[in-house]
Amino acid sequence: MRYDPSFYDGAAVHYRYGRPAYSPRLEALLAEELGLDGTGRLLDVGCGPGILTVRLARLFEGAEDLPAVAPGPYRLVTFGQSFYWTDEVPVAEAVYDMVEPGGALVLVGHKAKGRAVPPSPGAPRIPHDEIEELVRKYLGPTRRAGEGTTRVQALSLQDALASTRFGAPRVIFAPGIPDLMRDIESVVSGYFSMSYAAPHLFGDHVEEFADEVRELLRGRSPEGVFWDWPGDTEVMLARKLPG
Repeated sequence: MRYDPSFYDGAAVHYRYGRPAYSPRLEALLAEELGLDGTGRLLDVGCGPGILTVRLARLFEGAEDLPAVAPGPYRLVTFGQSFYWTDEVPVAEAVYDMVEPGGALVLVGHKAKGRAVPPSPGAPRIPHDEIEELVRKYLGPTRRAGEGTTRVQALSLQDALASTRFGAPRVIFAPGIPDLMRDIESVVSGYFSMSYAAPHLFGDHVEEFADEVRELLRGRSPEGVFWDWPGDTEVMLARKLPG
């Protein structure tokens, strides 16, 4: 797909503060599944501010020899909620040639639908439906993304990978954080970190939108604290067979 540098324009400052963390068990799960032992190379694609990269770095060798290491081969190539921005099938095929035999392509994301919701720790849930309605109030009913609209995927990520030389991926889960708490500004930043609600899309009304969200949240929680359950951490693992 055509690269649009405005997809996340203005969102970087909000990303680390506003996005919920992946499972604290993620590193252990990947180390166990792939036998990661501090050797080999990691390529994290679409890494944003490096949230996933930093967490996984200790499981691999250092990157002091860049850019010589850039061509690969890699033991692991990861996409943290970024694979859907690519032309999935040709990109997966390119990655297949970059990973070493026995290596893997891994997609990491949050999965709430169909997963068991933990008991509430007491704070109210984030009123996402009402905030989404505010987004539509300011930006219209069609989801925006950069200079265009949000891309419609022709295939699910699972089906896209299954159609490549990797074959059908294995989907496994690491338990999400059951008692993740967010303050009002973190919730606002979470929306500003999304391509469909990046600050530049609101133009001169960006602060007006943010203030409406803050007012809504204060009405739901006078203490300004919310429980966030983004789901468990989904790991879609596609392995290259040993040579």
